Amino acid sequence: MKKELVLIFLIIISFAAAFFLYPVLPDRIPIHWNASGQPDDFGSKEFGTFFLPVLSLAVYLLMFLLPKIDPLKKNYESFENAYFWIRSSMIVFFLLLHGFVLSYGIGYRFNINYLIIPLISLLFAVIGIFLPRIKKNWFVGIRTPWTIQSERSWEETHNFSGTLFIAAGIISFFGI
Repeated sequence: MKKELVLIFLIIISFAAAFFLYPVLPDRIPIHWNASGQPDDFGSKEFGTFFLPVLSLAVYLLMFLLPKIDPLKKNYESFENAYFWIRSSMIVFFLLLHGFVLSYGIGYRFNINYLIIPLISLLFAVIGIFLPRIKKNWFVGIRTPWTIQSERSWEETHNFSGTLFIAAGIISFFGI
């Protein structure tokens, strides 16, 4: 339960930052940047401020509840730590992305590519590290008719995919 409190605390930080900065944010906030790192799409103040905290909360709740409804719920115990790290990396990703959006909104100017590319690269690498530890289930991992039917197919697919995710993380990092 202590681990869950850490994730909840991170989501609370995201909401707190949104409420704290809301009064000083402009009416339109960048919500998308082009390949050159320049904003090319803007959203309302409300959307730009609160979308990522709400998304973080929704992802947290969904991933918290999935093991409880999965027909193969007993398998989650065997990869509980890996599942926690994947969930954590997603929440941290959303928190930092939210920080970038809010910072840009209050006037800090930077090329977001130098922030987002390493962040996405790290997310890929973390998923790649923990993907081979995921045991067969109905919601997390690479689920195809073959991986669901065969334990061997599940393991080989996740071992290979983990390596690919790590490689993608490394390659994308050097794409800066």
